[in-house]
Amino acid sequence: MAASVLSVARNLCWRRICEIRPVQPVCIPSVHLHMTAATMQVSQKDFEKAQEQLKLLKNDPGNETKLKLYALFKQATEGPCNSPKPGMLDFVKKAKWDAWNSLGSLSQDNARQEYTKLVSSLISAESAGEKKDTSSKESSHGGYETLIVTTDNNITKIMFNRPDKKNAINHKMYREIINALQEAAKDDSTIAVVTGNGEYYTSGNDLNNFSNVQPSEMKKMAKDGAELLKEFVGSFIEFPKPLIAVVNGPAIGISVTLLGLFDIVYASDKATFHTPFSQLGQSPEGCSSYLFPKIMGSAKANEMLLFNKKLTAAEACAVGLVNEVFPDSTFQKEVWAKLKAYASLPKNSLAVSKQLIRNTEKEKLHAVNSQECEVLIERWLSDECLNALVTFFQRKSKL
Repeated sequence: MAASVLSVARNLCWRRICEIRPVQPVCIPSVHLHMTAATMQVSQKDFEKAQEQLKLLKNDPGNETKLKLYALFKQATEGPCNSPKPGMLDFVKKAKWDAWNSLGSLSQDNARQEYTKLVSSLISAESAGEKKDTSSKESSHGGYETLIVTTDNNITKIMFNRPDKKNAINHKMYREIINALQEAAKDDSTIAVVTGNGEYYTSGNDLNNFSNVQPSEMKKMAKDGAELLKEFVGSFIEFPKPLIAVVNGPAIGISVTLLGLFDIVYASDKATFHTPFSQLGQSPEGCSSYLFPKIMGSAKANEMLLFNKKLTAAEACAVGLVNEVFPDSTFQKEVWAKLKAYASLPKNSLAVSKQLIRNTEKEKLHAVNSQECEVLIERWLSDECLNALVTFFQRKSKL
């Protein structure tokens, strides 16, 4: 949530700089194409059919995939990139140009082949996902768009489910997480687990949260954002059952600061932990200003919260933020074996024991949460925050 102001600031700053509609900068990965001599060429008819099939997709495939599709289409119809490179601040055009240019001298026939294969894979994946939804034997909790919530073996699993967005948390996801925790608190499960779908645990706040905010609405945006954040963090403070984070990949911002409110944190050795608050002219949230110094000591907490140090999973474990780190290749198997064992323990005993541990500080945690949110309102509306965000995005555009 601390990053929720990023898009607001970007809107204002881009208006000041170039008076154009703001766009989200996109990191363009290299497009890896695997071709063999046996690859069959697709006909123009197949290529055109793929274009029509693409229109039938129900779900947004994400920016990275859309850029690949754009680049392959341009390469298939026009050949290698032949347009001048856009300016650094024209993020959308630059992202498209970079994606197209990354294809190098790939032939138009091969580009048609790859475009058709990619569209086919998207259609197949969406179809398989729909079949899985209808045939799942787990007890699924319906009504969620950004999460997958299931209960099995006395475990309620809350999974961030925006893998194409690196599980970035938008407004809907914030609300759905609050609702999922409230439901899990009342259901028959013994423990609750939070994890991510895909390579990321979560990349923190979605930069599109406030993409259409006008300057006159900034104060209301900041106030509403702080109220949502306060309720969101409060739902973790109040959760009555053992709450376990299964950090499957990189974690950024609010997803890291909340870890102090979990009862156990397990991490893959591919996970990293980053809270770049001061880099963005902001301040800590999620009760981290209070809990991180208690967990890891002031010196280590300052490195993270003041000076933006990114921790590896091993480093996070060494300072006490993470309980245990597992090799990524065996992570899911080992962790879920532990969780199933925990879930077989007496449910009421676990809940009562957690309350004895947590109740002594619950009032303090709510007070810290309120104070952090009040400070963030001031930060989000400050010129210093806006200037820091301008610098951040300018630096990012040069990468």
